Amino acid sequence: MSTKPTQRTKKGPGAGIVSSSHLVSPRSVEASEFEFGMIVAWNAFSRWMVRCMQAAGVPDLTVTDVLVLHHVNHRARHKKLADICFVLNYEDTHVVAYALKKLVAAGLLCTDKQGKDVFYLPTEAGEAAVQRYREVREACLVDSIDPQSNPELGELARLLRTMSGLYDQAARAATSL
Repeated sequence: MSTKPTQRTKKGPGAGIVSSSHLVSPRSVEASEFEFGMIVAWNAFSRWMVRCMQAAGVPDLTVTDVLVLHHVNHRARHKKLADICFVLNYEDTHVVAYALKKLVAAGLLCTDKQGKDVFYLPTEAGEAAVQRYREVREACLVDSIDPQSNPELGELARLLRTMSGLYDQAARAATSL
């Protein structure tokens, strides 16, 4: 097994940095380069979210816990498990259900049962935690972003949403093989 994490697949302009040279298609080296970029970015972003939440005074949360906490706080609307999974694109509801249980036990979320439905909403402690997270995020991340790159970030966000749709469609196609 090679310890070399990346490999240049071709020389010159357009040469891509990839993690799995055996997957590189001659029709799109860029797709492999994009996938490696997503892997590296996702791991850095995950580490950031957990560390930012720690700096905000809430240790011991996983990346899923942090994502769920933020989403439940989003727009101050009660959220159901299925809706949280749908918006965050989690297929395994058990993972999100465990995060919700953990966040309720930590006093960051509470439940509101309406008929058969269980809704989740933030507690005051949960709202305070995401506000502290925002403050840490502003100081450690947003202050470092060049405001002139904001339009590019917006374009990148649209590309990522488009690519997520293509990956979802490809996953459905692969399931039928």
